[in-house]
Amino acid sequence: MLKKLDDIKKRYEFLSEKLADNDVIADMGTWQKYSKEQSDLTETVEKYTEYLECERQMNDAFELAEIETDGEMKKMLLDEGYACKERLPELVNELKILLLPKDKNDERSCILEVRAGTGGEEAALFAAELCRMYLNYCANHRLKVEEMDVNATELGGMKEAIYNVKGTGAYKLLKYESGVHRVQRVPATETQGRIHTSAATVAVLPEAEEVEVEINDKDIRIDIFHSGGAGGQNVNKVASAVRITHFPTGIVVTCQDERSQLKNKERAFKVLRSRVYDFYNGQNAKAREDSRRSMVGSGDRSERIRTYNFPQSRVTDHRIGLSQYNLDAFMTGDIDSMVEALAIADREAMLASSEE
Repeated sequence: MLKKLDDIKKRYEFLSEKLADNDVIADMGTWQKYSKEQSDLTETVEKYTEYLECERQMNDAFELAEIETDGEMKKMLLDEGYACKERLPELVNELKILLLPKDKNDERSCILEVRAGTGGEEAALFAAELCRMYLNYCANHRLKVEEMDVNATELGGMKEAIYNVKGTGAYKLLKYESGVHRVQRVPATETQGRIHTSAATVAVLPEAEEVEVEINDKDIRIDIFHSGGAGGQNVNKVASAVRITHFPTGIVVTCQDERSQLKNKERAFKVLRSRVYDFYNGQNAKAREDSRRSMVGSGDRSERIRTYNFPQSRVTDHRIGLSQYNLDAFMTGDIDSMVEALAIADREAMLASSEE
């Protein structure tokens, strides 16, 4: 590990020299490339420098304590040495975490998809509440959300909603939300007070750029049709809705939210690129299938990553076994503590795997 850290430190110093070079400064593209790389290494180099300084202070304190004749000074030096010795394992662990492979998609914008699953209209209403929860969460983190396609029900529920969440780190903040979300509560339409269980599915995909995904015209079919859905003066009057079918993957994307056929087409292609990017970035066919199943599932009640229990005001994430009793605040977008807990668990799992 120390050899790797030494190499990182040398690379950082090399980049620092290059960024001060007049030839590099004159070439904006190269300067930005070096600047980005140096920025990515900064936290690791600073932590490694702290580790080396702590180690140096420990060794100096113990060496001076061996030759010190004054009892009080000797004790002070030993205390300093042992304090540094206790700090070193913490720094090593922090460095191990910083050396873990980064998710290359973390800093990207993303596509957020929410769909009603099992439970009829109650599932659609819950899906709509999840959408509001995520919109508030994104607003809290100053992320810009663009509505791509929404299929609402007459009672205010949501059969399906697709959003483009824009901003650095959007995918990192939302990626743990992918999966089946289950709700337990008494629906407003229930006259006997019985608790019902329904579900909604969430998928979060890193946004792909055009240059990263090649979609050939021969591999797709574009269908134009009349919009459909609850209400709206434009519904069924103008053929502006767009459906794109990608034959190699079987992915189908529909967008009908805009009145403009061109805008719907642009949005549909953006979603398609992200889904195709996600499809081909799996390690193998089985990994892709398992990943997609864990993200979207079938919407059945038995498949779940999280349960929202309204009678007990409890939200439980089954992946890490964490329950929180703040459901009202959670549904308004206050989900940071849960997201942070999931990120920590993910990091610890990666750390344990790297040490096997």
